[in-house]
Amino acid sequence: MGGILRIHTDEGLTGEAHTGRGLIVADLVKRRIRDDIVGRDPLWRELLWHRLWELDRIEEFPIYALGLIDIALWDLAGKAANLPVHQLLGTFRDAIPAYASTVTFSCVEEYLDVADQCIEAGYTAIKLHAWGDPRADAELCHKLRTHVGDTYPLMYDGSAGFDFTDALYLGHALSEAGYTWYEEPMREFSVTAYRRLAERLTVPLLVAETSDGAHMNVADFITAGAAGSVRTSAQYKGGITGAMRIAHLADSFQLRAEVHGPGIVNAHLCIAIPNTTYYESLIYSNPVTREPAVGPDGMLRAPSAPGIGYEQVS
Repeated sequence: MGGILRIHTDEGLTGEAHTGRGLIVADLVKRRIRDDIVGRDPLWRELLWHRLWELDRIEEFPIYALGLIDIALWDLAGKAANLPVHQLLGTFRDAIPAYASTVTFSCVEEYLDVADQCIEAGYTAIKLHAWGDPRADAELCHKLRTHVGDTYPLMYDGSAGFDFTDALYLGHALSEAGYTWYEEPMREFSVTAYRRLAERLTVPLLVAETSDGAHMNVADFITAGAAGSVRTSAQYKGGITGAMRIAHLADSFQLRAEVHGPGIVNAHLCIAIPNTTYYESLIYSNPVTREPAVGPDGMLRAPSAPGIGYEQVS
């Protein structure tokens, strides 16, 4: 069951954050969060962001719940300033290319058909979610590369489906086929395993998508030499504040911080973060339907409504 978290001010402004797990979030707000933040200044986002981490120490929050207060506070601040959130963050661009991020399809032929449709729809790159079979996935990745040619950007997402041996096998295939990145091939508990994988492959690893600890954990991946680039997002990294911390951390190492997942909140991040290259647009079906936020030229344009602008997508 979904839900909307709202923060109200005594001046009549309201900030929102949306979640797909309303019952769990409502319980946390009632038992742990509400009494700690009611009465505080909503513009003190840094303090409130740290307060949520202190509460997380007492009762570890689900990764998707940790940043909801922060998202709502940024929405509120944007409305107070009558500016979209990306302008508060510091706008870097007015549009960004979108890539087509597939669900799992039945066979190689269907993937090739979907790829043709994605290219026709204007998408500037394609990322595969495949079957989790290293040999079948390697064959698919090679055939898709042959199908679209050498210059069209392709990525692969393992969704943490492999152990080290299978991740290495598939990684060699992705390296040979010139894929742009190799995302989350293994569970992200072991930075050491990722370092060993990175040492043996030429395809860049895109890491720290679902790992706990926001920028603190991402720093371990980077300094261990396990990251070709890193994931950042509002939903898994402590809201907008946490996502920007990761982007700045990655930038200091001359790495990209690729924004994970679609949606209006992450659209603001894509527009504001210099060292990200794409907006992730999910392809749920065949025939392909392009996400409404993405234009026929494959570009996502900057949101314009004050705050986050949920009403633009409702």
